[in-house]
Amino acid sequence: MEANGRWVALTAVAPVAWGTNYFVTHEFLPPDRPLYGAALRALPAGLVLLALSRKRPHGAWWWRSAVLGLLNVSVFFVLVYVAAQLLPTSVASTVMAVSPLTMMLIAWLLVGERPRGAHLAGALTGLAGVCLLLLTGAEAVSLPGVGASVAAMLVSSLGYILAKRWGGAGTDVLASTAWQLTAGGLMLLPAAALVEGPPPALPVPALLAFGYVALVATALACVAWFTGLRHLPAGTVGLVGLLNPVAGVLLGTVIAAEALTVRQWGGLLLVLAGVVLGRPSRTADRAPKSRLSARSLRGLGRRDCRGISRRDC
Repeated sequence: MEANGRWVALTAVAPVAWGTNYFVTHEFLPPDRPLYGAALRALPAGLVLLALSRKRPHGAWWWRSAVLGLLNVSVFFVLVYVAAQLLPTSVASTVMAVSPLTMMLIAWLLVGERPRGAHLAGALTGLAGVCLLLLTGAEAVSLPGVGASVAAMLVSSLGYILAKRWGGAGTDVLASTAWQLTAGGLMLLPAAALVEGPPPALPVPALLAFGYVALVATALACVAWFTGLRHLPAGTVGLVGLLNPVAGVLLGTVIAAEALTVRQWGGLLLVLAGVVLGRPSRTADRAPKSRLSARSLRGLGRRDCRGISRRDC
């Protein structure tokens, strides 16, 4: 359980960093350049991680990197950028709070991780907490913005589970994260040049903001997130992602020097309760790492079982 606690803490770095990303993007980055904004976020992050890992894709990872880069980077970053421009943070974050349930369903279909009752309860509790924390009834709702946010949630959930499914194929997290960020950034550049024209002129504050977004809210956050997916159930990782709107609200409260209402405190506590409900179980920790299947043992006699423990035989 201590090891799982460390993986949960490391994974939490990602949603906390993403919670600060909205404020930085909204305040310092050009609002009308989503393709360049996504490319300048992804490509520097990917190149930095590529320099650190010093590994190139091999075998199936050439096309896997392209698929993951398209889903988790190119399409997702652009959709998030668009949703942030068309929707209040509260509405966009509430839509994204459905992602734990979506990740559980996709993980069940693709990697055979049946969601536990605690995971489902945690997802519903966390979703209720996000609604209490963010929704006040005064938000303007843009249907295209909601569509972009829903699409971003679905695309990223699929991409994350594919990354989890392919993650054990003989490569480390740093390298695979570098490949998909670099691939996604390279796919975005020609699209940005074709649709948005020349790159925008960036003042010093915007350059510093892009540096933070690329290195902290993308490179560091993605490595932490995909490391969590490698070591934890998808349901647990999805619930940790609910810390994203919590971090955003707390950051806004600190900057604006505003006190949280009783309702918001209640929502925050519900979100944290949802994350706690989804923590890995002790039963999973005590499960043996490898067990012989019943089918493989049917033909074994006593002589064949000499080198096998009594528990397995």
